[in-house]
Amino acid sequence: MDSNHYISSAVLDLHVLQDIIAHKRKLELSEESRLNIEKSRKYLDDKIKQSDVPIYGINTGFGSLCNVKISSEHLTRLQENLVMSHACGTGSLVSKPIIRLMLLLKIQSLSYGHSGIALGTVERLIDFYNNDVLPVIYEQGSLGASGDLAPLAHLALPLIGKGEVYFEGEKVQAAKVLDKFGWIPIELQSKEGLALLNGTQFMSAHGVFALTESYKLCYLADVISAISIDAFDCNMSPFDELVHMVRPHRGQIKTAERLREILTGSELAAQEKASVQDPYSFRCIPQVHGASKDTLSFVRKTFKTEINSVTDNPNIFIEADKIISGGNFHGQPLALGFDYLAIAMAEMGNISERRTYQLVSGSRGLPAFLVENPGLNSGFMIPQYTAASIVSQNKQYATPSSIDSIVSSNGQEDHVSMGANGATKVLKVIENVSTILAIELFNASQALHFREPAKTSPYLLGILENFRSKVPVLKEDQVMADHIGNAKEFLANFPFENELMFD
Repeated sequence: MDSNHYISSAVLDLHVLQDIIAHKRKLELSEESRLNIEKSRKYLDDKIKQSDVPIYGINTGFGSLCNVKISSEHLTRLQENLVMSHACGTGSLVSKPIIRLMLLLKIQSLSYGHSGIALGTVERLIDFYNNDVLPVIYEQGSLGASGDLAPLAHLALPLIGKGEVYFEGEKVQAAKVLDKFGWIPIELQSKEGLALLNGTQFMSAHGVFALTESYKLCYLADVISAISIDAFDCNMSPFDELVHMVRPHRGQIKTAERLREILTGSELAAQEKASVQDPYSFRCIPQVHGASKDTLSFVRKTFKTEINSVTDNPNIFIEADKIISGGNFHGQPLALGFDYLAIAMAEMGNISERRTYQLVSGSRGLPAFLVENPGLNSGFMIPQYTAASIVSQNKQYATPSSIDSIVSSNGQEDHVSMGANGATKVLKVIENVSTILAIELFNASQALHFREPAKTSPYLLGILENFRSKVPVLKEDQVMADHIGNAKEFLANFPFENELMFD
């Protein structure tokens, strides 16, 4: 990867994708990818000329219409009809960052040369990405098997001059943008529509986005919980390395190590404690946060495999002289991953809210609801209510999508993953967790004020100085929604280092 371009055929992972996005790198096919794409296309064209045998999706109908033979003169019409008829998306609009990821991941999957797509079609997708021409895509419509058919149909529509795109801050007809660049609409050849629509890029893009946000929140949860530890005047002994080496889950060890580092130099942490033990929401932070981190590691491996795979159908294997109709479009690995991720992140919010509850309880020398003059002032009573309501909503969102299925295509597609529902649902969980953590930070910052003049660690003092410039210590009741919103914004703009983000 040079300073300006990402060359396809490199192995993708979260840190690679983060680098591509953060530095707005342009995409480019490697020579190997170009050669593999062209060889695959030529092989397919020769097969069609040499044989009249039905090949699924190439000279047949789709789904339960797989046994309907299509004549050679109608193959382009067949593919264009496929794209138009499958563009059935509805619901909320997919965000632009996820659309960019969908384009990138679709290009990556097609670059391996097992899809039979024309080089010009892949290059047009690259043109879209490099010029920030983003197809308008809807959240609802995919069953997560046969690939993400409806969302990917909307991704493909602009290739043939149909549908809408985002361009230069506006939503416009794709045909107008094609005219602006002098791009002639693609005439899809045999199998190309199927190569574009079959695949898991809607799910995969959501997964990459969700994992990136989850890693950020896991780091922030450690930082915020460390503020709460000092604010609640907790013991440091539960974070001793010896405790965790005899139960050596990696996430648990990492969390305890991080807490010790964050709290290094804290006067509050070093002082003698009146309480022998602390509530589980403080004492068991390494065990709970750590388990969620280990879940992220598992899910990350699943998605790393997926985004470096071929997920359309059928697949072309030139050396074996085979065109095989299989099921690599089935999203079951991703569906299970989304459900596991949603549960893990919901738990990060769950334990955060419990710490907030303890901070406002009027114990450990802190005033009730963290305000002077309680009674006249309600103080931080209701932010905890808000966090509690969001935690309960997350419990509903964490109900697995992958245990569901529904028959489609006249029974041909009789088991589906529902991974797309899991994909959109996990984003709601993650957004909720960011709010819950913002509320904990709001409370912990206020609680720490009552420990002065004793100080927390230098690292946390630096964070709190920046935070309090946006969210001050409250002396009396104010509109709390404004402060919660500012706390969320503070977390959204937290300056991460890449080596910390995915650790």
